[in-house]
Amino acid sequence: MRQIVLDTETTGIDPKQGHKIIEIGCVELNNRRLTGEHFHVYINPQREVEQEAIEVHGITNEMLADKPSFSEIAPQFREFIQGAQLVIHNAAFDVGFMDHEFLLTGQKPGFTGSICTILDTLTLARKMHPGQKNNLDALCKRYGIDNSHRTLHGALLDAEILADVYLLMTGGQTALNLSGNSSSDGSDKSQGIRRLPQNREALKIIRASADELKEHESRLDLIENKGGSCIWRQCAE
Repeated sequence: MRQIVLDTETTGIDPKQGHKIIEIGCVELNNRRLTGEHFHVYINPQREVEQEAIEVHGITNEMLADKPSFSEIAPQFREFIQGAQLVIHNAAFDVGFMDHEFLLTGQKPGFTGSICTILDTLTLARKMHPGQKNNLDALCKRYGIDNSHRTLHGALLDAEILADVYLLMTGGQTALNLSGNSSSDGSDKSQGIRRLPQNREALKIIRASADELKEHESRLDLIENKGGSCIWRQCAE
C-alpha cells in the first residue's frame, strides 16, 4: 500500500480569497514503512504572502521570488501522488488549496480526489481521542515524539512528523517496558521513534506461521464482533 504523507504552507487561509500554496512537502510510505522518497518544493504564488502567515511558517516574499509557479511543478507533483492514499492532518484545508491550484491549471473541480484517496488524521485522532486537543503538537506530546526542533511550521518537516504520528496512531503498542520500570508519575519516558537504517540487508525477517496468521484473524474477528474498529484491516484494504 503506497501512502503519501503531505503538508502544505500557504499565503493565507482561504483559496477563495486568492490565496495560494507556497510550499509542498511529502514523504512516502510503502506498506507502512518510510521509503526515503520525498517530494519537496517552494512555489512562487505570484501574490503577496500575508504577514500573519509569515509569522507561522517563516517563508517570506523574497524567498519565493525566484521559485517556480504551481503550473510549472504540477506535472511532477501529480505524478508523485497519483494512485496513492494521501495522509493529511486537517485534509480539507490542504486538499482545498490543491484543488484550487489544479483548477487554475485547467483540471476539473475535485481533481485531487479523482487521482488519490485521502485519509484525514485529524478526523481519525478525534475519533480515537474525543474531547482532547488533536493538533499536531498535541499528538506529538501524546505519542512521545520529540518535535522540540520545530520552532516554525514547514511543510516537509510537518510531513515527516505526521508520518511518525500516523504510524504510532494506527500501529497499536509500539514499545514494551519489559523491565517494569516507570517514572514516578507513571508516565512513559520512552525515547520515541528510532528509525531503521536504510540498508536493511542484515535484518532477519521472521514471518508468521499459518497457525499464527489464523489466530490473528480470529482475534480481529472477535474485536469486530464486539463492535470494535480494526485499524489493521482498514490499512490492509
